[in-house]
Amino acid sequence: MSVSALVRITRPHNAVVAGLTALLGYLIATGTLTSPSLLLAVVVVLVTAAGNVINDVYDIEIDRINRPERPIPSGEISLRGAKVYTVALFAGGIALAALTTPLCLLIALINSVILVAYAVWLKRTPVFGNIAVAYLTASIFLFGGAFAGIEGLIRNISLATITFLATVAREVLKDAEDVDGDAAGGARTLPMIIGIQGTGVVAFVCACGAVAASILPIGDWWGLFYLIAIGFVDAVILFGASRGLRCTTPDCVRESGATSILRAGMFAALAVFAIAAVM
Repeated sequence: MSVSALVRITRPHNAVVAGLTALLGYLIATGTLTSPSLLLAVVVVLVTAAGNVINDVYDIEIDRINRPERPIPSGEISLRGAKVYTVALFAGGIALAALTTPLCLLIALINSVILVAYAVWLKRTPVFGNIAVAYLTASIFLFGGAFAGIEGLIRNISLATITFLATVAREVLKDAEDVDGDAAGGARTLPMIIGIQGTGVVAFVCACGAVAASILPIGDWWGLFYLIAIGFVDAVILFGASRGLRCTTPDCVRESGATSILRAGMFAALAVFAIAAVM
């Protein structure tokens, strides 16, 4: 069991980005960063890494066919070793979360349970898998804000809601892109149940919800910059979702670029909140 394999199985890029996102959540909630807040990044990196490892544990049969170079199917890490590693990463993340605040610890515990549930069965469950991914993405901002107390968590609710709804929209459209492959693999996703066009409608409704959520901070915390900048972000999110709205085939959804546009909209929203917080 090499150090390289132990690092690769955690998908370090993904875990580190999640950790930095938690710091951004704290920055948005408080307008500053402090040395103690760095602990947030470590907690999120460990919990995210644990989630990535347990995903590999439950995807071993699929990875033996599609990604035989991954550490478990290649034999670099045994299945038992990966399970022990998962427990160690979750335990480390939760132990460090206990040094933050009760709110942060609660979120870390809830997210750990959801990550396990996602690996075991949620990812194969229509809609609920999409919702789990969206929640886990959005909750990082709540986790960062919670380090500043309930006020910090409340301050980040708008961004978390935008992220959650835009991610749901993106996830269901990604499923629409992959209908043919998912059907061949025996998966059952939302587009298979309600069709490509129906999925486009769901994505657009979620995008509209994200736009509505973006209006919440106006007048309370943000000024003219936020109003102008978030208007641009809203236009990007609605444009991306509308591109998927007109599609009836997986090829159309892929060619529309809807998922990439929605991702750009989410990153733009994060940038707007971060800049507004420090202005």
